[in-house]
Amino acid sequence: MSRGIFITGTDTDVGKTFVSALMVKKLLEYGVNAGYYKAALSGAEYKNGDLTAGDAEYVKQTAGLTCEANSMVSYIYEPAVSPHLAAQLENRPIEIEKLVSDFCTMKKRFDFITVEGSGGIVCPLRMDDETIMLTDVIRAFNLDVVIVSTSGLGAINRAVLTVEYARSHSINVKGIIMNGYENGNFLHIDNKKQIEVLAGTQVITCIVKNASEITMDKPELIGLFKEFA
Repeated sequence: MSRGIFITGTDTDVGKTFVSALMVKKLLEYGVNAGYYKAALSGAEYKNGDLTAGDAEYVKQTAGLTCEANSMVSYIYEPAVSPHLAAQLENRPIEIEKLVSDFCTMKKRFDFITVEGSGGIVCPLRMDDETIMLTDVIRAFNLDVVIVSTSGLGAINRAVLTVEYARSHSINVKGIIMNGYENGNFLHIDNKKQIEVLAGTQVITCIVKNASEITMDKPELIGLFKEFA
């Protein structure tokens, strides 16, 4: 029976892909059949003549996955804009049915699936005759979330708002991972303390800049992943 977790962030470029890669890498080191999936990726670039899902390629290389990067992403767009706008520009709207179908395929391939979101948690994937938000995908996949946060100034506000938004949409928050954390930095130390108090959830771990691994033991890491019925 497979398990999954959804990785979202307090904003774009907070390190969701970096954290996802380290989680998959650590699971593989623990001997777990682990994989990665992303519903939609915009800002893709051409590599050897083909449009390549850069985030998936990064996870593949960092974690040591053998599957093709593009096979782990349902929708790949070239414009470096929000997925809903990229989809409009390329006239390829996102269909929730395809996402669910592709995710079910991934569940058959891997025992543990790390699913990465796009942008922050308030991310529109489709805004035309149909509205699909990132929260709709999380609920459709029946997943809990881990929130990736920055560690510096502004982290408290963004982390607390993200937690509250998730909860307001009936999404369970497993905890927060603080990225770019500096040990001994008084601001980062206090931010961690205040985030836990004000958000009412745990900071699972803190990852320093350019870390090569995530410091979580096997039971702790596996415990983040929700088992599918």
